[in-house]
Amino acid sequence: MAAERSGSGRNVSAWRPGLPGVVEVFHARFTEYAYPMHVHDAWTLLIVDDGAVRYDLDRHEHGTPHDTVSVLPPHVPHNGSPATSDGFRKRVLYLDGTHLGDDLIGAAVDRPDLRDPLLRRRVGQVHAALVRPGDELEAESRLTLVGERLRAHLRSRDAAAGTLRRDPVLARRLRELLDERVVEGIGLREAAALLSAHPAHLVRAFSGAYGIAPHQYLTSRRVGRARRLLLEGRSPSGVAVATGFYDQAHLTRHFRKLVGVTPGRYRAEGR
Repeated sequence: MAAERSGSGRNVSAWRPGLPGVVEVFHARFTEYAYPMHVHDAWTLLIVDDGAVRYDLDRHEHGTPHDTVSVLPPHVPHNGSPATSDGFRKRVLYLDGTHLGDDLIGAAVDRPDLRDPLLRRRVGQVHAALVRPGDELEAESRLTLVGERLRAHLRSRDAAAGTLRRDPVLARRLRELLDERVVEGIGLREAAALLSAHPAHLVRAFSGAYGIAPHQYLTSRRVGRARRLLLEGRSPSGVAVATGFYDQAHLTRHFRKLVGVTPGRYRAEGR
C-alpha cells in the first residue's frame, strides 16, 4: 500500500490490489482541497464516510451524503469539493470494464448517486477486505455481488430482484474445489472458469446451499486445520504458513473470531 501525507488538510492512501477488475483503491481525507474538472478512464465507485462531497457531472450538480454510493462513468468530466465545513473522508474503487460495461455509461450519467443501504454496506465490506492481506477471496466475492447490484440499478431493474437461484450441484462442485485447495486457495474467477459458471451465480448458489459464503467456508476449513496442528504442538507462525494464511496476524484474526481465543492461547491450554 502506498501512502502520501501532504499538509494538515490532506491524508491520502492509494494502492493497486491484486483483485481482478480493480484498477486502484484510493482512500482520502480532505478538508479544503477541491478537484478541478477532470476525467478517468475507469469507473469511479465512491462512498463518503464523513462529511459530504458536491460535484458536477455532465453540467448537473450532485452530492454524496454518507448513505449514498456514487458511480461516475469513465471519460465523463466531473469535479469535486467539500460540501461541509470540516471536509470529507472518502473511499474509492476505480474499476475497469469487468463489472460495468460502456453500455451503462449513459445510465450512470443520469443517475450517479444511488441510495441503497445494502449496496453501501457491501462496498464498505470490499474496502475492509482489501486492507487485510490474505482476504482476497472475500474481496473478490463481495465485489462480484456489488457489481451485480450496480448493474441492476443502472439497468433500471429492482435492485432486490436478484433472487437466489438454487443450484445444489454447482454448489457441491465449488465446495469440492475449495476442499481440494484449502491451503493454496483459489480465486473466484478461476473457480468460475473451471466450473463454467458466472462468478455471481457461483457465490449465490454456494451461499444458498450451505448458508455461508465461499470465502467464509474456506477460512473455516483453514482454521479447522490450524486447530489440529496447534494441538500437535506446532507454533502459530508455522501453522499460519501450513494452513494457507497470509501470516500469523492473519491466522490470529480469523482464529480468534471463530474459536474465541488466540492460536497461542489455544495451543498453550490444549490437551
